[in-house]
Amino acid sequence: STQSTWGQSEGLFFFGLPFPFPFPFLHLLLEEGVGMAETGASLQSTNNELVRCIEELREKREEVSRQVIKEEEEKARIVHEIQLLSNRLAQLDEGLSRKYVAKAEYDKAISETENAFAKIVESSKTLLHVLRRESSQLKKKSVE
Repeated sequence: STQSTWGQSEGLFFFGLPFPFPFPFLHLLLEEGVGMAETGASLQSTNNELVRCIEELREKREEVSRQVIKEEEEKARIVHEIQLLSNRLAQLDEGLSRKYVAKAEYDKAISETENAFAKIVESSKTLLHVLRRESSQLKKKSVE
């Protein structure tokens, strides 16, 4: 059609595209006798709707951007907390390891001491028994 050739030859562009491309129906409107004013009003209405839709998309994008920033900040805070907790956990593990070794040493010392004490008690009982027997025999000899 002559409009397509005219729009491209004159170098008219709409959103970076050759003028007739976004409105392939334009030549139909013109051929059916629709006036230029009506066509212009329709194009203006379409343009307004496109601008409104683009603005809504931008607002939604900004909302998503705000959410992303908020969640990235929360993520950074959580990562920092995890690092602090990991460090504390490592410190606790190290301290517990030292305390387990110390506890085992105490257990060994207590066990050895209790065994030695039990032997001392047994020896004391034996000694007491021997002493009583000797004492008894000495008393018998002295009475005789």
